[in-house]
Amino acid sequence: MEYEFSIGSVRAREKRLLSSSDIEQMLALKSEKELVRFLKDKAFGDGETVDELIASNTEIMWKYVKSVAPDMNLFEPFFIQNDVHNLKTVLKGTMSDRDYDNLLITPCMTDEKTLVWAVENRRFDKLPEWLASAADTAYGLLAETKDARLSDAVIDKAVMQKLISESKKIKSVFLRKYIERLVFFAEVKIALRAAKTSSTETYLEQALCECDGLDLPTLIKNTVSGEKTLIKYLEKINVHDCSKAVALYQKSPSEFEKFVDDGTMKIARELCRHSSIGPEPLLGYCMGCEFDRKTVNIISGGIKTKTSPDKIRERLRVSYG
Repeated sequence: MEYEFSIGSVRAREKRLLSSSDIEQMLALKSEKELVRFLKDKAFGDGETVDELIASNTEIMWKYVKSVAPDMNLFEPFFIQNDVHNLKTVLKGTMSDRDYDNLLITPCMTDEKTLVWAVENRRFDKLPEWLASAADTAYGLLAETKDARLSDAVIDKAVMQKLISESKKIKSVFLRKYIERLVFFAEVKIALRAAKTSSTETYLEQALCECDGLDLPTLIKNTVSGEKTLIKYLEKINVHDCSKAVALYQKSPSEFEKFVDDGTMKIARELCRHSSIGPEPLLGYCMGCEFDRKTVNIISGGIKTKTSPDKIRERLRVSYG
C-alpha cells in the first residue's frame, strides 16, 4: 500500500516517455540542432546539446523519483554504479592532471567532494567500506603500472560483489533479476575481452568474481585458453540465454550488447509494465527513461555519422512501452 500513490503518479508519467511516432520523427531529422529542438519541444530536458539534454533528463527523472518513492534505498544498486563511474573518473583525472568535473554523474551514494578529497589524499577510509580497499588497490596499480584496465577491473569486481550482496536483501523480484543479469553479463564481457587480449590468469582473478550461472575456476581456465575455447564453453550455458548472446557476439559485439539490453528490458516489461503493487512500476519507469536516453544517444550518433535511418533503427533497443 505504501506505493499506492507512486503507482498512480508513475502511470501518468509514463505517457511522457518517447513513443514510436516520436522515434520515427527523430530518425527523419538531419542535424543535431534539429534533434535538440525536437527534444526540447517534447520537454525531454534542458540544454543546447544532446549530451546536456540527456544529463538534464537523468536529473529530472531522479528528482521525480525522489518525490514519489517511499524508500529511496531501493535505488541504491543504480547509485552504486554511479559511485564506481565517478571513482574511476577521478582516479584517472587526478593521475593524468586532466579536468573531469563535467564527467561526474549523479545521483550517487558518495558525495563528489568527499570522493575527490579521498583520491587526492589517498584516504580511502572515507569511502564506503565495500569500496575502500578496492579504491586503494586501484590507485596503487594506476600509479605504479599506469594500467587503467587493471585498475578498472579491481573496482568493477568490488561493485559486482556489492551488487550480488545487495540482491540477496532486496524484496523486488525485478531488481533481483536485473542485478543477476547485470553481473552475469558483466562477467561474460570481461572474459571475452580478456580472451581476445590474451590476459593472464592473475588478471582474471583480480577482475572476476563468483556469480550465479558461471563457475569461476572453469571460466578462468577457458578464458586463458583463448577466445575459441571460451566461446565453446559459453555456448553451452543457457542461463540468461547466454548461448544466444555469444552466437550474436561472434557476428557483431554491438548485436551482443543489444541482445543483453533487450533481455533486461523484456524482464522489465514482464514484471513492471503492468504491475499494480509494490515498487516494480517505479523501477520500470526508470528503465523506460533509460531506454529513452539510449535511443536519443544512438540516433544522435547516427545523425553525426550520416548513417541511414534503417541502419540506426536496427541498433535501437526494445522499448518499455
